[in-house]
Amino acid sequence: METRLILFGPPGVGKGTQAKLLAEQFGIPHISTGDILRAGAMAGTELGKKAKALMDEGKLVPDDIMVNLVRETLASPKTAKGFILDGFPRTIGQAKALSAIFKELKITRFQVVNFEVDDEEIIRRLANRLICPKEGKIFNLEFDAVESGGPCPSCGTRLIQREDDKAETVRERLRVYNAATKAVIEYYRQQGVVMTLDGTGTVDVVNREIRMML
Repeated sequence: METRLILFGPPGVGKGTQAKLLAEQFGIPHISTGDILRAGAMAGTELGKKAKALMDEGKLVPDDIMVNLVRETLASPKTAKGFILDGFPRTIGQAKALSAIFKELKITRFQVVNFEVDDEEIIRRLANRLICPKEGKIFNLEFDAVESGGPCPSCGTRLIQREDDKAETVRERLRVYNAATKAVIEYYRQQGVVMTLDGTGTVDVVNREIRMML
């Protein structure tokens, strides 16, 4: 059976970790916003070139380019058996654009997995998060056998903590997230596709709960 999932929740709730596990378990691709942008840039498509130019200048990629990159990704053969979307959509505009993409691609069945975790727990988790500045891959001090300043397991680049993963910045990110995404989760609730779960359990427990709900 085809499995199409949208993982939803604030930064630090474990979406990326669960996406990796579910992708392996179901044999479908994990598609994050960063993956979409990097894939577009590497493919050298017109959209990919535009996105890369903006990122090289340190600018945000606007919705119209992002939406079209998502369309290109979801229309590719690798998503024939399903996909896991992580980090998109983040606004009601993106959610409506994704609905249009689903309609165009005749995707009628999907589920939104909504992770709920207390803000203080999120702040603690993000303090343990490291990133590879070269590849953009994210690692966790508790689960990935890495250390701050140590080498990226993939490319050897020194791992760092992002400035926006520090406590005071995280609090503001959570405020902005909650304000911007309340309408998005309600949009999907009205479609009857939202599964909400407590994301504070262990990785194995949360993974088991997701698979049972599916």
